[in-house]
Amino acid sequence: MIAEKSNQIMRLADGFYKVASQSRDLSYDVIKKGAGWICSCPDHVHRQVICKHVWAVQFSLNLRKAVESRVIAPISDIHACLFCKSQQIIKWGVRHNMHGDIQKFACKSCGKYFTVNLGFEKMKHNPQGITTAMQLYFSGESLRNTSRSLHLIGVQVSHQTIYRWIEKYTELMRKYLEKITPQVGDTWRADEVFLKVHGNLKYLYALMDDQTRFWIAQEVAETKITADVRPLFQLGKQIAGKQPVTLITDRAPNFHEAYMKEYWTMKPETRTRHIQDIRMSGQIHNNKMERMNGEIRDREKVTRNLKRMDTPILTGMQIFHNYVRPHMALDGKTPAEVAGIQVKGKDKWLTLIQNARQA
Repeated sequence: MIAEKSNQIMRLADGFYKVASQSRDLSYDVIKKGAGWICSCPDHVHRQVICKHVWAVQFSLNLRKAVESRVIAPISDIHACLFCKSQQIIKWGVRHNMHGDIQKFACKSCGKYFTVNLGFEKMKHNPQGITTAMQLYFSGESLRNTSRSLHLIGVQVSHQTIYRWIEKYTELMRKYLEKITPQVGDTWRADEVFLKVHGNLKYLYALMDDQTRFWIAQEVAETKITADVRPLFQLGKQIAGKQPVTLITDRAPNFHEAYMKEYWTMKPETRTRHIQDIRMSGQIHNNKMERMNGEIRDREKVTRNLKRMDTPILTGMQIFHNYVRPHMALDGKTPAEVAGIQVKGKDKWLTLIQNARQA
């Protein structure tokens, strides 16, 4: 069956696929038209039947929908004592302080009392204040505006402290999330956007999945055309657990050089197809990547100036884009949800931090 073989179906755009012929060295266009599909193969054109190429695309899409999602749920229940590991525990009141309430537990086996504040141990402020700060900041507020907003709900914190929270928790979440493989599609896009780091012009290279809009990998470089982006493509393969069937970029030579070294192979059946296209219209373009670039530019205007190339702010932007922010183009879902990773709970920052700390 066509869908069971590797690199037989290439997704070039929404509703536009290339399906390899099984008898000749060519491929056919399978395009979604209204509620149905059309194919350029002779069988479909002359007989007006649903050909095997259309069936292959439909089977591939249904198979993707059937992939079991990875669920990341809030951790609210404690099942064992921290000291003796006994499951004979009960809730034993609440500990009050000026920043909030924390549930107390008592162990019937060893008689000890303990509290659990997973991910926020020894933090002066309560988890809600910290995750609210991260939501405000990555939604578009500056550090100082975030600090002022928190003052209105009784959280007295400086903008320097908020930055330290971002630095601590983005690194914690990054180490956890990089071990989870997203179910991304077979068509990836790569592009660069300029930003300022400590007053100097730098370039952020990003790799994004076309189907789910999942931001797969990023790299900050000194130059635009001559930067080595092989690490970006290598990281993409590592995170996704595969290489793309199709790679769409602009005509920058460093993209093609990295493609030849990382994704091109002697065997046509395992070779990634590289499309270098700079048009803003037509079936194949890089509009989706430009939309994400606009998202990064808008955020960079608020930050004004990043302090260093390995700043945690870019990592936080990637986590926010993938796991927290719903996208209208994805029917209100996050890219992670479409890629088979569901983050449960009203406060997705809290869920991610708790699971990262536990891991």
